[in-house]
Amino acid sequence: MRVFVTGASGFIGSALVPDLIAAGHQVVGLARSDASAAVLTATGAEVRRGTVEDLDVLRAGAAHSDGVIHLAFDHDLSQHEAAARAELRAIETFGDALEGSDRPLVIASGGPMGTEQDTRPASSPSPRTASARAALSFAQRGVRSSIVRLSPTVHDRSRCDMVGQLVDIAREKGVSGYLGDGSNRWPSVHRLDAAHLFRLAVEKAPAGSVLHAVAEEGVTIRAIAEVIGRHLNVPIVPVAAEDAGAHFGFLARFLGLDMPASNTLTRELLGWQPTGPGLIADLDGRFGTVSCWAG
Repeated sequence: MRVFVTGASGFIGSALVPDLIAAGHQVVGLARSDASAAVLTATGAEVRRGTVEDLDVLRAGAAHSDGVIHLAFDHDLSQHEAAARAELRAIETFGDALEGSDRPLVIASGGPMGTEQDTRPASSPSPRTASARAALSFAQRGVRSSIVRLSPTVHDRSRCDMVGQLVDIAREKGVSGYLGDGSNRWPSVHRLDAAHLFRLAVEKAPAGSVLHAVAEEGVTIRAIAEVIGRHLNVPIVPVAAEDAGAHFGFLARFLGLDMPASNTLTRELLGWQPTGPGLIADLDGRFGTVSCWAG
C-alpha cells in the first residue's frame, strides 16, 4: 500500500513510519518543516510539504494514496478549540477524497472510555468528538474508515508528557501528590504498540471500527506518584480537591478522573498484542535517562 501519513515525524508517527516500511508499504509523510522532511527522508519515506490546514495538499495526498493515517494534532491547550476545528476540516477533506473507493482512513481520536462499543453523546464537551463522528460517518460513503482512541498516556523512556509534568510539579512543590486516595486510573500504551495498532488498522480494520490503543487498562495515579516520590526522594502525599488547582495547575482537571478502558474487542478484531513495557516500568527507567527530568 501507498499510505499518506500526517503527523509522520511526531511521537507516534516516528514509530509508525518505520513499522509501515518494514511491512512493505510505501509511506508519504506530511512535513511542515525542513527538519521534519529530513527525518522522514532518512527513514525512507517520501515527503509532501504542507500543514493540516493546507486542504488542497491533504486532498492531493489522499487522492494519490491507497490509504490515509491522520495523526497530526496541535496539543497546545490554549489552541485546543482551533486545533479541533482544523482537524475536523482535514478529516472531511480526506473523506471526500476517498469517498466510494473502499480505501482506508484511520484517525487518532480522543481518549478511550469503557469498551470500544461505548460512545460519547453528540453533546460531549470534547472538541474532538465531532471529528471522530465525521470519520466514522464516511463508512457509509464507501470509505473504510476507523478511529483509534489513544490512551491519555502514550509512553516510552524518552517522552516528557503529562507524567513528566507531574515530575516537574513534584520537584517544584517538594512532594509527589495525588488526588483523593489516588485509586483513580489512567489507561496507558507504549508508543511502539500504538504505532503497530495504526498499521494493523490501515491494513485490515473493517469500515466503522472503533479501536482502543490501550495496553494497560488502568494505572492508578497513586502508583505513578509513588514512583516519582521514590526517585525524587520527596514525600508522597494526598492533595485535597480544593487545593488541586493551586497544586497541579491545568492537570488538576485530569488527575481526578477515573477512566479505565478495555482493549478486548481491538485484540479480537485485529489480533493486536501489545508487547512494550508498562507505564510504571518506563517511568522507573526514565529517571536519569531523560534530560528534561534531570533537575
